[in-house]
Amino acid sequence: MRSLLQETVNWDEPLPENQSTQWEKWKSSLQHLQNLHIPRVYLEQTQSWSETTNKTIHIFCDASESAISAVAYVESQGNFGFVLGKSKLAPLQGHSIPRLELCGAVLAVEIAKFVSEQLELPIEHFKFYCDSKVVLGYIFNNSRRFFQYVANRVMQIRKVTKPDQWSYISTDKNPADQATRQIPAQALQDSTWLSGPSLAHLQQTEYASIPYEMVDPDSDKDVRQEITCLKVDISGLGLKSERFSRFSQWRKLVETIARLQHIAQSFHQRDGKCSGWHVCENSKTVESFDKAEKFIIKTVQSEVYSEEIQCILKEKPLPRDSNILPLSPFLDKDGILRVGGRLNKSSLPISEKNPVIIPRNHHIALLIARYYHELCVHQGRHFTAGAIRSAGFWIIGARRLVSSMLHYCVKCRKLRGKLLCQKMSDLPTDRLEPSPPFTYIGLDTFGPWEIVTRRTRGGSVNSKRWAILFTCLTTRGIHIEVVEELSSSSFINAFKRFEAIRGKVTQIRSDQGTNFVGAINDLKIDSSGLNIADRKIRNFLYECGTTWKFNPPHSSHMGGAWERLIGVVRRVIDAVMLEIPARSLTHEILTTFMAEVSAIVNARPLVPLSEDADDPYPLSPSMILTQKTPVIVNFPVDKMNMYLAQWKRVQHMADLFWTRWRKEYLHTLQIRRKWMRSERNITEGDIVLLRDKNVHRNLWPMGAIVKTFLSDDGKVRKAEIHVVRRGCQPSTFIRPVTEMVLLLANDVV
Repeated sequence: MRSLLQETVNWDEPLPENQSTQWEKWKSSLQHLQNLHIPRVYLEQTQSWSETTNKTIHIFCDASESAISAVAYVESQGNFGFVLGKSKLAPLQGHSIPRLELCGAVLAVEIAKFVSEQLELPIEHFKFYCDSKVVLGYIFNNSRRFFQYVANRVMQIRKVTKPDQWSYISTDKNPADQATRQIPAQALQDSTWLSGPSLAHLQQTEYASIPYEMVDPDSDKDVRQEITCLKVDISGLGLKSERFSRFSQWRKLVETIARLQHIAQSFHQRDGKCSGWHVCENSKTVESFDKAEKFIIKTVQSEVYSEEIQCILKEKPLPRDSNILPLSPFLDKDGILRVGGRLNKSSLPISEKNPVIIPRNHHIALLIARYYHELCVHQGRHFTAGAIRSAGFWIIGARRLVSSMLHYCVKCRKLRGKLLCQKMSDLPTDRLEPSPPFTYIGLDTFGPWEIVTRRTRGGSVNSKRWAILFTCLTTRGIHIEVVEELSSSSFINAFKRFEAIRGKVTQIRSDQGTNFVGAINDLKIDSSGLNIADRKIRNFLYECGTTWKFNPPHSSHMGGAWERLIGVVRRVIDAVMLEIPARSLTHEILTTFMAEVSAIVNARPLVPLSEDADDPYPLSPSMILTQKTPVIVNFPVDKMNMYLAQWKRVQHMADLFWTRWRKEYLHTLQIRRKWMRSERNITEGDIVLLRDKNVHRNLWPMGAIVKTFLSDDGKVRKAEIHVVRRGCQPSTFIRPVTEMVLLLANDVV
């Protein structure tokens, strides 16, 4: 109706065709109101109003650009009864949606007052619902101030109700939303405006037990801007030494004090050249620097050694608990405490004969130590302490202070810092549980050797050969295969020969050789995120059902079980090679030597030799691998049980090996030979120096820890490092902690 009236210009002329159609449509819809029935019974007929005690009034409010509405319902035992509803047109101009929603909340409060008077119900038990979080923020606000329009209406709401009576309800569940938009007359009878809300919706409503915050107080035009008023409280005159802790360099502190002294002097002189607050070069002189340095030292001494200074001025003995009593301190002409000592009759300058006393626990002591440590190019404690003493400063407890400063000096860590370490981890299960030989293995390649491939008239054609060492992680036996080249095909052939002799392999451990590592997701791997590269190796291991676990790069100590045996094999090979004439080594001879070396190494004792006469032979891997030892086992043998007796001998040999393996060998793995203490775990964000054995230490790259890998015992033994080198693209490496030097911890940064 309002839109039709606004668009009508002349009341004496007929309506235009489009407006006439709207008018006829609206007029014809009024006939549906004849059947409109609004029940006036609030409760069910079986209930009495006076006897019902659990009555609750729910009031909902809403607003749009067209109308403002509020409706009240009484609720008892899950049933809702329509009590009162109001709706009125919204102002045409000058009102935003939050303001209109606030007017709807005011209308809800007016309805609540009327219903409370008529039904004699306390308004404190009423519940209010609004679908505008902006309005709820206005009502719950206790800190910000509003402009007059919003402030008056919020005051009306909070004068009658409390903020905790207001709750948020979504628009699609708000029955007051029906009166703020057009609805056909025939749909009014079945609308939620008359039937009331759903109890399930109210139970899911976000009640106002938690205060609502302002949605956007900084950008809301109805919220006044905050005005901050500051005041300065001057507790005393003079510059206190706690201001010195804001500086990290001794020279910067002295230059700043010299500049302030120059500015303070310019206020008194006012000669026109330097006046007021300004920055000039006149303060950067030797005299200004010395004057500022004396002022700083005198200020610190007057605060730390005030009692001692008073005793010296009054010519009284120093307190017995004074830490400068052995120095026989005195005050020079500038009022600075200096060491008296026993060198007063020497011809040394006063800076060496009577150095200035500096308290160790004060910040300027650290600044002085750091300054002279940089002057002596980050040398050790003796160089730094000597430079401080030569400069005329006597720091109380200088040795401890300098040592602490060197410990946290990043450059000193970069030059001389120790590599990180972590407590030695527990051994994996595949080294501690009995299993068939070569079920769990570690492998590595070594070599090469020059062999004679064929002989010619002028000499011979030489080639190179390498070897792959397979180590049984349980029995500590080895198997060596010779390969012609470091390729995937050669490795697969060697592995096939190995499995044909030693049987199926369940798990392989190795370092990250270039012929092993790449990227594929079909294999089961450890948490380092490294995979097998070559498709041939991948498919071969997949068909065999063998998994492969890699150690991080540059972590040979994690593969000590096979790295140690490679050293043993090399020494045996070197001894065997002495018997071969020069340039006579062929592939056949090398293969034979490798078999002999395997036999020699497998015959080595796993434990120290026993002096017991009943135990004449040592425990060695060859016992279980060859089943040939000087053990005499008497079994009754006849022709019918010959094969059964043979089986019993083999079984007895295996049982004997594993029994001695548990009793004599396993306990030798218990003790940690090094890395016995738990160290701090490196964390993400730590700055470290990454060791590179190919370049000088000064060229080692720095990086940041971006990811750490926890072991089963909660220790970090490897991490992912992000390194940025000059002139190179950023790169990420996975390295063990033994290849890192901690420069700056994350908690210090």
